[in-house]
Amino acid sequence: MVGTYKVITLCGSTRFKDAFMEAQKRLTLEGNIVISVGLFGHAGDSEVWENMDEGTLTRTKEMLDDMHKRKIDMADEIFVINVGGYIGDSTRSEVAYAKATGKAVRYLEPFDER
Repeated sequence: MVGTYKVITLCGSTRFKDAFMEAQKRLTLEGNIVISVGLFGHAGDSEVWENMDEGTLTRTKEMLDDMHKRKIDMADEIFVINVGGYIGDSTRSEVAYAKATGKAVRYLEPFDER
């Protein structure tokens, strides 16, 4: 089967690993190509951070933030994992970037954008 699939990038705090995995599964089964985070800095993957010096840590976080914006560039829309309504500063910047580049934004939970 050859089809046309919407591309969706997941955004949100990496502390919500289980919600990311569930959304990825559900959106994939709905017929979407899903792009997610590369690691879960707040809910696992601690071995990535534990031996980094401050300079390397800063550069790595900057690279990951930029990389996620490139993932948004590749997507038709973003899907925000906002468990309990939580949206942190990084996710807010990703939502703003998505909107500025004309991407649709959907949320896991209802969110008042005012």
